[in-house]
Formats: sequence, structure tokens, C-alpha cells
Amino acid sequence: MTDVRQPVLYVIACGGRPAGGLPDLVASLRAGGWTVCVVTTPSGRKFVNRERLAELTGYPVRDDYKRPEEPDVLPPADAMAVVPATFNTINKWAGGISDTLALGLLNEAIGLGLPVVAVPWPNVALAKHPAFPLSVERLTSSGISVLLDTNRLPQPSSGEPGAASFPWTELRSELKRIYEVCMNRIASTKN
Repeated sequence: MTDVRQPVLYVIACGGRPAGGLPDLVASLRAGGWTVCVVTTPSGRKFVNRERLAELTGYPVRDDYKRPEEPDVLPPADAMAVVPATFNTINKWAGGISDTLALGLLNEAIGLGLPVVAVPWPNVALAKHPAFPLSVERLTSSGISVLLDTNRLPQPSSGEPGAASFPWTELRSELKRIYEVCMNRIASTKN
């Protein structure tokens, strides 16, 4: 009997208050069978506890490209989750901009056909900007699973209370579905 490896999920954390809830998400994902690595955008660094996430995952939290001569410390991803996906990241990603490690990974994920779920979390004012729905549509048409309920988005400057309506339950449900997709892919490569 051979052991089937666990699928690897990259959790991409952008600069939004829900990123502070990643330790609970990571712990539940690991308990559910995922190997988890966390990558942040430059702004995302301010919202996460890097030491705690590294302790939970067993991998350093990356936020920048490595030097060319350095080995990659993260295993290759089987799937990605953008939690939360800011207005900036959604618009840049949809435009193919790779000016951060997080965006470079997300753009490559589209080209590699990896399953990706994004949870956009702009405030309600930014969500009304004309570029935002076009970017969401472009990502959706590229195969990205986008979890967006504009009725749940926070008001500008709502702080911690604004993060309370983040769709953690829906995200966990989508990640369970993606886990099964990844396990089927892994199993099919073993045969």
C-alpha cells in the first residue's frame, strides 16, 4: 500500500481584517487533510501573525520573491485560496499584473489550471467602482471560483466589526470541494 500525499493549498492573504482569522482557518484545513502554505501581499503582512501561521503550517510565511540562487522553501501548490481578496488584488490580478509574489503565483495558477477560490472583500464603496465587477467577471470567466455577496461587504472604515460578516462557512465548503478535486488529480497521477 502506498500513501497518497496530501494536496498543497496556498492561502494568499491580502491586506484586510479577515486575514487576522487565518490561524483558525489554517488549523481546520490541516485537520481536513490539506498541507497549507501562507503567502501574503505586502499589505497583507500587517494583518497576519506570521509566527503563528508558520508554526501552524510548518512553512515560513512568504511575501516576496526569493533570490534566484535560493531553494524554494514551499512545496508546489495544488490549489490556492485568496483570503481576503482586496479591491487592489482583484483588479491587478484580472489585469495580469504580477508586481508581487502573491499576484505572480495567482497569475501562474490560471495558466496552470489550478483550482482557485477568491473571496473579494472590498468595502461597499469600492465594490461600486466600475472596474471591480469587470475584474470579478474576468476572473470568473477564467475559471476562478469567486465567493462574493455584495450585501455582506463592510462599510468604509468599519474596522473589526466590518469583518464579522466574512463568509468563512462558504469558504470552508468550497475548499472541501476543491480538496476532493485535488485528491482525484493526485490519485489519477498514481495510476
